[in-house]
Amino acid sequence: MELWFTEKQTPNLGLALRLEKTLRREKTAYQDLAVVETFQYGRMLTLDGAVQTTEKDEFVYHEMITHVPLLAHPEPKRVLVVGGGDGGTIREILKHPSVEQAELAEIDERVIAAAREFLPTISQSLSDPRTRIVVGDGIEHVRKAQAQYDVIIVDSTDPVGPAVGLFAPEFYQLVHRALKEDGLFVAQTESPFLNADLIRGVFAGISAVFPRTRLYLAAVPTYPSGLWSFTVGSKVHDPAVPGRNMPAGFTSRYYTPELHRSAFVLPRFVAELLA
Repeated sequence: MELWFTEKQTPNLGLALRLEKTLRREKTAYQDLAVVETFQYGRMLTLDGAVQTTEKDEFVYHEMITHVPLLAHPEPKRVLVVGGGDGGTIREILKHPSVEQAELAEIDERVIAAAREFLPTISQSLSDPRTRIVVGDGIEHVRKAQAQYDVIIVDSTDPVGPAVGLFAPEFYQLVHRALKEDGLFVAQTESPFLNADLIRGVFAGISAVFPRTRLYLAAVPTYPSGLWSFTVGSKVHDPAVPGRNMPAGFTSRYYTPELHRSAFVLPRFVAELLA
């Protein structure tokens, strides 16, 4: 008998993956969590039936949500990740030697535990001495901060359940206050094909707070439609321009400085969403 996982991405669209086995399934205090072994993409973490990350394609998302804002900043020293309990974004942040501390604010400690146990190539930097893990509400964590961070990365789930507040205009005001005077912030903002209204609303909300707001794209095969967007708010620096060279010994599989610039060159239908 074949075992399949299907994510219902919209009422009319789904992604199906054949499974080798289920490694973990539990209901946490916040969501349904599963880690499965797929034939196509290796190990995969899902929350509430939605794919969060897979071993095979995670590098695209984690590199692009991280290196674009960090390389647009001249010297990021303190970085905050809201969400991202799998640890992939932390792993990429710590490739930058200027970073003195990478904070992870994750509401669900069971996500962190599952990643540590089953996704070691993704979570490997959660034990780095420069990593500080705070288990709790990321919105409240940001609310308590004032001019503390060079870069804030919102590595959230879809805008349902505990992540809803991360897409609200009020949250962007809190992020602005938590950043230093030349800080940047980036959030994943879903698919231009399937979430046009969300992208339009988020872009408007961030633009109302940050003088420089830009959207860029990357191809993530297991995310709905495969075309994914990220929205950056910056106080000073142009996020579309790498402000410094890549660090010595820097490794990536998707990100390049040339791709950094080209990711902001939007297809006409995406640019029209923001007009």
